[in-house]
Amino acid sequence: MCSFVRTKSKRLAIIILAMSILTSSCAQLDAMLATPTPLTATETPHPTPTIIWFPPSATPTLITLSTKAPTPEMRPGLGTEILTDDFSRASRWDIASSDEASAAIKNNRLTLSVQSEVYMLSLRNDLMLTDYYAEITARPSLCRNEDSYGLLVRASATNYYRFALACNGTVRAERVSGGTRLVLQQPLPSGDVPPGAPGEVRIGLWAVGREMRLFLNGRFQFTISDPSFPSGALGVFVRSVGETAAVVSFSDLSVQTVDYVLPTPTLFVP
Repeated sequence: MCSFVRTKSKRLAIIILAMSILTSSCAQLDAMLATPTPLTATETPHPTPTIIWFPPSATPTLITLSTKAPTPEMRPGLGTEILTDDFSRASRWDIASSDEASAAIKNNRLTLSVQSEVYMLSLRNDLMLTDYYAEITARPSLCRNEDSYGLLVRASATNYYRFALACNGTVRAERVSGGTRLVLQQPLPSGDVPPGAPGEVRIGLWAVGREMRLFLNGRFQFTISDPSFPSGALGVFVRSVGETAAVVSFSDLSVQTVDYVLPTPTLFVP
């Protein structure tokens, strides 16, 4: 009987000890779960990238453009209009007629006609000019190759400057003195010269002192400088250099004053 009781007490003690151990293990487990475990450095979570739905546009880089210098005024000092000629009075111009050439005014135009290899000019006979700007309209109706026509400046019967437009599309300047011709500007191609006939061009001439500047349809062509003839009349001419005749008419002459002093050239002393 005692042996049974001891055995039963021993088993009971074992059960109580087991339950005690189990209870202690559960408490430790609950404590472990309840206590937060700090994360190590390698366990730091990566930041979530921010989505930019409307990204800012790129700011354009400003480009600085170089500014060209303004085109110099090639007709400075233009003043009042002192003369207009509608070519209604033949007495103002040299008029002549022969089998080889003629100069006639009709329908408000001065028409010069020449046969093959003939030169013809006509001067306004009541006009002496020094410094001025003049324009006149020329209309070639028969003109080929190197046939030419144009403006006579500071002219007399034998001396003048000749600004010539050739029917091959070039323009040049010459000085004629006593029948001797000196080229002051070699022929230059110009898109303002009518290539043959029919055609029309507005010829302009700015003259101050020794300097003269040619314009066609308001566009600058070239400058010549020569002191030989400081003043004279204004005229026109036609020349045929080939085997055919040449015919050119002129109209709508206007003359303006010019109030301008040419700059004094700088002397270089070595």
